[in-house]
Parts: sequence; structure tokens; C-alpha cells
Amino acid sequence: MNALSLIAPIFGLILIGWGAALAGLLSEKVSEGLSEYVFAIAVPALIIATLTRPGLTGAITPSFWFSYFGGAAIAWAAGSMIGARREGVERRGAILHGFAASQSNTVFIGVPMILQAYGDAGAFPLFMLLAVHLPLMMGCATFLIESDGDQTLLRRLRSLGLVLARNPIFVSLMVGLAMKFVGVAPTGMVKSLVDSLAATASTCALIALGAGLTRYRVLHDLPGALVISGLKLVLHPLAVWVLAFQVFTMPPAYAGVAVLFAAMPVGINSYLLAVRYRSETGLIAAAVMASTLLSMLTTLVWLMILGVA
Repeated sequence: MNALSLIAPIFGLILIGWGAALAGLLSEKVSEGLSEYVFAIAVPALIIATLTRPGLTGAITPSFWFSYFGGAAIAWAAGSMIGARREGVERRGAILHGFAASQSNTVFIGVPMILQAYGDAGAFPLFMLLAVHLPLMMGCATFLIESDGDQTLLRRLRSLGLVLARNPIFVSLMVGLAMKFVGVAPTGMVKSLVDSLAATASTCALIALGAGLTRYRVLHDLPGALVISGLKLVLHPLAVWVLAFQVFTMPPAYAGVAVLFAAMPVGINSYLLAVRYRSETGLIAAAVMASTLLSMLTTLVWLMILGVA
């Protein structure tokens, strides 16, 4: 019951957003605008407010990175191999299968869930992982998809750099880390403003996610979507759990953050990448929807396994 009470407000807000959109209380334009606000303003404010908070310190060991990204590599490889065996799936489609099976929904569910579960003890490893997760995963996916193209490595890296430079989440992570490094923190009116924006991040993100789910169609390719969802919600966190708890040694909060981060549903970035390369869009959209709904149950199981609640 303690674990259920922890996830109920989070998935309750997602269901409220979904129901409001289905009932016509939130239009698609409002949903898109709310998502843009969360991505461009609210979550960046939360990141800066958290990273510059006095007393937020920690040290990330290599075992933390190996645990999370080792598990991601296993899920990615499994997804790509399964995708390659499906009839009619081309090379880039198989890569996108693997990317979806290992790309977590960090901004809309991961940040609220992990901060709710671990509080200040999990804030530092969470945002350190978030800082590395975005450029590394997107960079690997882009490089693999375009590796058979005619662009040079330098041009691909330059394109990735431009994408990251325009990403508010990545920019706010770099700004927050720089402020923390030099010992600068918002004060006075600036702090009040940043804190006010940060306080809206969780609720708005979950409502926006729920409302946005109405755009995805699960029945487009339900069997394939369920396979990707299973890899994302079970194999990915299971592989991370084995590495973080059985192979390596690290603080329990760090290991728990890595597992919960991996246990999040398929990230929307995988759908955006599929749209960009015009491959497997329907399947991955269905996987986003299916994994988000199924994660209401699987997240509860992982919280019980971790003993968080």
C-alpha cells in the first residue's frame, strides 16, 4: 500500500490529463503548448533549482554509469535483433526498435517519480544521469542510423552538437552544473521566480503526458508494441538491477535511481526520432502508449523490489 500511495498521484495525474483530452476539456493545441512549457521552462527551472540547492553533493563512480548504460545496451541489442527479424523492417527501423526499448521517458515521468521515491538522496545521481543520458543515447541512435550515409563523422558530430545546444533540458543541465561548480545559486526574487516555475514542473508534465497520449494508437501494431514495452519495462531495469546490485557496489540510493530510471516507459524522443527518419512511426507511437499504461503496474513492482516505500 505504501508503494501504491507513492505512484497513485503520479499516474493519477496522467489519467486525469488523458481523460480531460478525451472529453474535449483540453484541446490538442493546449496539450502541445503545455508540453512545450514543461520542456522549455518548467523542467529546466526544476533542474537549476535542484542542482544549485545547498547541500546537494555526491560523487558518481564508473560502476554507476556501467550499470545503467550496460543495461541499456542489453535492451537496445535485444530490441534491434527482434526488429531485424520482423518482416519488412529495414536497417534503420531495427535500430529504432532497439532505441525505443532502451530510451526512458525521463522528463515527463522519470524526474517526478524518482524525486518522489528517493528525495534529496536521489537528486544528484538522477540529474547526473539525465545530463549524460540525453546526448549519449540520442548521439548513438543518430550515428547508427546515419552510419551508412555520405556525411562525414565531423559533420554528424556538428549536427548533434547543434541539436543539443538548442535543447532546453541539456542547456539547463550545463548551466546548473556550472553554477554549482562556481558556487553560485539564485537568491532573492530570482530564487522565488525559479522555485515557482520549478514547482509547476511535475504536475504540468504529467497532465501534458496524459493529454498527449490521445494522439497515439495502440492498435496500430499491438503485438510489436507489447514486445518493445516488455523489453523496456522488464529487461532494461532487470539488467540494470543485476549490474547495480549484484555485480557492482554503490550507495543503495544510486543503484535504486538507476533501476527506476530504466523502469520508466518508452521515451517520446524515440517517437520523434522515428518521425524524423520516417520509419516505424506507428509501431513506436503504439509502444509509447502501451508502455506508459503498463508502467502503472510494472513501476509498482519495481518499487516493491527496491524496497523504496
